[in-house]
Amino acid sequence: MRTFGVEEELLIVDPDTGDPLALVDRVLAVMGRPRDVEREFKLEQVEIQTQPCITHEELLGQLYHGRRALDRAARQVGARIAALGTSPFRAATHVSPGERFAAMVEEFRLTSQQQLTCGLHVHVSIDSPDEGVAILDRIREWLPLLVALSANSPFWHGSNTGYASFRTQVWNRWPTAGPQQLFGSAQAYERLVAAMVGTGAILDEGMVYFDARLSRRHPTVEVRAQDVCLNAADAALIAVLVRGLVETAARDASDGRPPLGTQVALLRLASWRASRSGLNGVLVHPLEARPVPAADAMGALLEHLGPVLRESGELAPAERAVHGLLAGGSGERAQREAASDGDGLADVVRAAVEATQQRDGGWDDGA
Repeated sequence: MRTFGVEEELLIVDPDTGDPLALVDRVLAVMGRPRDVEREFKLEQVEIQTQPCITHEELLGQLYHGRRALDRAARQVGARIAALGTSPFRAATHVSPGERFAAMVEEFRLTSQQQLTCGLHVHVSIDSPDEGVAILDRIREWLPLLVALSANSPFWHGSNTGYASFRTQVWNRWPTAGPQQLFGSAQAYERLVAAMVGTGAILDEGMVYFDARLSRRHPTVEVRAQDVCLNAADAALIAVLVRGLVETAARDASDGRPPLGTQVALLRLASWRASRSGLNGVLVHPLEARPVPAADAMGALLEHLGPVLRESGELAPAERAVHGLLAGGSGERAQREAASDGDGLADVVRAAVEATQQRDGGWDDGA
């Protein structure tokens, strides 16, 4: 079975007001600067990384303990940790030190200044770059459904955006973000990356922000389209689904099945629809490029992954977890409910802080 792991970007927030706090260095100092916790682009956020895992339970345990450890450290400096795709508040953010980040601010101006977003990145092991590119070419159509499942960013700069994942809209301001073309081979992929850097429009390969890409640091495919999930259990579910997509794509490539080759323009529309609607309305069917109820789109995903997830013993619990999200909503719905039940956006953040520390979710392996 392929190993998989997760990187989660999380906000550091004031426990009373909900405002983002530029305290990552103090949090890291309290923790003794562990290797699996890092600064991000802004000092108001922090990233945790799991080790490569085999089972869902192992991954969920690492996510849960990582979140708990971060929150304990944040409490010691007067803050808390919140798994929110965007801060609900307009905030004056602070860029992490370093020449590269300073160059990004200088070149990209308002895009970089407003870029306080938190995503979920799933890594799945691959045998070679060529296998990885074959996988990238065959998972493109399914990635918008992961945007919908993870949607956790309805508020932005004090406003209800009307989007389930407004982070997707903010993130896609970067020039390389979003769905991509078919690559065909690792050599063609590398040529394109080199050509993109060669335009001078991006600083380096690190700014290749495709929805899914070959990792520069690990022998993995990295799927990056998702919001950070409010609950650790939802993040672990999405990681299982991503691994299923990767394994299914690898088998299809090995068996000589060609990629679907959906045009990038249609994939962008599917991603926009997922960002706008989340699980609340229609999505674009990944195989037919037409609007269907979210439940039908997720049914197509589970059918596509059925053979691989059944083989790993993950199909039944994955089905229950996906159906639970369809019924109860993602983090986006939880945020809206907190806003309507409380006194405003500060209550959204306070509720998110508590949900960030919860382990339970819709995954039930029947044991």
